[in-house]
Amino acid sequence: MFPNFFSSSRRPAPEYERSFVREVTVKAPPPRNRRLEALIVLGWVLIALKSVVVVWAVRHYRIPFNPLWVIAPTVAFALLITYVYWKRS
Repeated sequence: MFPNFFSSSRRPAPEYERSFVREVTVKAPPPRNRRLEALIVLGWVLIALKSVVVVWAVRHYRIPFNPLWVIAPTVAFALLITYVYWKRS
């Protein structure tokens, strides 16, 4: 559609301008769920404990791989879930 660069005496009908926006509603953000936030904190504590146990087990039992192969995906997914929750609310 090409814009009209020339002045025109013909104006669109008022219904034309109002037909595009019928109604605008603004929703308030949902309230924070304290129980879910406590669950997220508990999850991070458990991830920290798991990381310590994995590092200890790899060193103690001389397992021939890097403990980051277990820890990194866990932390990455936990970061993703935490980020999604904080951006949602």
